[in-house]
Amino acid sequence: MLCRVASSLYWMSSYLERAENVARFIDVNLSTLLDLSLESELGNPWEPLIQITGDNKSFHGRYEAVNGENVMKFHTFDEENPNSILSCLIAARENARTIRETIPSEMWEQINKLYLMVKGVAHNGSTLYGLTAFYKTIKMDCHLFSGITDATMAHTEAWDFVQLGQLIERADKTSRILDVKYFLLLPRVDYVGSTLDKIQWAALLKSASALEAYRKKYRQINPSDVAEFLILDYGFPRSMIFCLTQSYRSLFSITRSAGGDLHNLPERRLGKLRAKLDYTTIEEIIQLGLHEYLDEFQMELNTVVDAIHETYFVPNIASLK
Repeated sequence: MLCRVASSLYWMSSYLERAENVARFIDVNLSTLLDLSLESELGNPWEPLIQITGDNKSFHGRYEAVNGENVMKFHTFDEENPNSILSCLIAARENARTIRETIPSEMWEQINKLYLMVKGVAHNGSTLYGLTAFYKTIKMDCHLFSGITDATMAHTEAWDFVQLGQLIERADKTSRILDVKYFLLLPRVDYVGSTLDKIQWAALLKSASALEAYRKKYRQINPSDVAEFLILDYGFPRSMIFCLTQSYRSLFSITRSAGGDLHNLPERRLGKLRAKLDYTTIEEIIQLGLHEYLDEFQMELNTVVDAIHETYFVPNIASLK
């Protein structure tokens, strides 16, 4: 497969996954504020949404106040923010356009439809506070794209690159969603374990579409159980270890490696990171510090993405001569 095609397949699904995750955590934040009127008690609940994507420097460089309207505009329609929903959809659509001969027409039509819908809302200048249904539509349309991909695309090397882009982006976003609790400062120390604290943890689970699955396994909201579920649960499709395990399988399928044989840098780095989660307990993670652990995970995951880029997306000049 050409490097250009592999790169476009990977980044198309990665950008769509990013757009879906941004829509999800804005929607949950909006719902929590509207339902429970917590804004005054929590201080400024919009600040963590800037921290979650690591774009605080970019935001503060262009916006004066951290409020709901500015944060939603920055994350949704701001084309100068490469991680906004609109920017992600533009990038996903452009990647899909360059490989239209590789993907089924239904996939292209779904991306195009989603892009035009968001572009239309941005152009009409709708009131951002009335956009709960809009964010839900983005989430559902991204789910629909995943379903169309599974149902219409041959499960070959191209499909594995689509999976790889989606799963690695999902692992990163789950770690960032979990890390956001670090920035959600409670008004007082005695609020730890309070109803307000539990509401924050429940909102965090909702941000990862994990609340129902979590309650079936643990019932009561407990911080260490939430962290264990989102990091180490092998059966939940948005947990970090699930995403890494499935990514690992896609890498092996692409290289056609026999199980256990590591052939290149992405396999070694991803295998090392997955093994680290395999042999770590939630008690060890909490002892190390959840924020510190997640920070280190994100940096190591970035090295995996770098290795995938160098191995599969950069043309081998020697082979072209």
